[in-house]
Amino acid sequence: MNRAELIEQIKQKRSFLCVGLDADIEKIPAHLKELEDPIFEFNKAIIDATKDYCVAYKPNIAFYESLGSKGWISLEKTLAYIPKDIFTIADAKRGDIGNTSILYARAFFEHMNFDSITVAPYMGSDSVLPFLTYKNKWVILLALTSNEGALDFQFMTSNSSGLKLHEKVILKANTWGNKDNLMFVVGATRPEMLKAIRKIAPDNFLLVPGVGAQGGNLEEVAKNGMNKECGLLINSSRAIIYADSTENFAEVAKEQARKLQEEMKIYLDSFGI
Repeated sequence: MNRAELIEQIKQKRSFLCVGLDADIEKIPAHLKELEDPIFEFNKAIIDATKDYCVAYKPNIAFYESLGSKGWISLEKTLAYIPKDIFTIADAKRGDIGNTSILYARAFFEHMNFDSITVAPYMGSDSVLPFLTYKNKWVILLALTSNEGALDFQFMTSNSSGLKLHEKVILKANTWGNKDNLMFVVGATRPEMLKAIRKIAPDNFLLVPGVGAQGGNLEEVAKNGMNKECGLLINSSRAIIYADSTENFAEVAKEQARKLQEEMKIYLDSFGI
């Protein structure tokens, strides 16, 4: 999916919601566990319930690969079930050099046909560039994450430039890619940093996890991070997909997604998008 198609989806649905498909076999409703492929059946129900309110789905690959070959089958079935006009994110956090990144890119962009993949930047350009060779595919680079451990490295300040490490990552990465193939992960639990990030990455889309269960505030994220084309994908996982554990889980997930979409519509309208 290219940039224009993603923006058109945002405008049509009045939403910039990404639903995280973090399907945990230990957390899905008990009645599904009796089925042949409970993970896929859970995802299928969530997709049916939320597809009118979101513009992206983000399966966290760890939840699938932890189940071995069955998990990969569930993931492939899930990906095939997602409507073709909805942006897909492989939350794989890959990032290795040389042929390894080439093969990761081949796996997720050719074999599985995801629209995008999350990539860790620590090993530099040769771990990222193989993913950027694909037309209409996206790298979503980890920049400023919402976990406590982000303080270990991401806020280190350069004595020469005065830039924080995550700022240097964003500036350097934008010499490898551009607004049409490169997004950045910026955690919702640090909305005060979004203004500074927007100064150095005014046009890139930002994938913002942490709204909902992790305590991120949608209003603060929109106020500080939205640009003239929206430029945001707000991910919510647990607050939607695990809002209920009964046989009514899909209806409850639908209502949670609808509430977020209605709030997002207000922000899109206020920005004239």
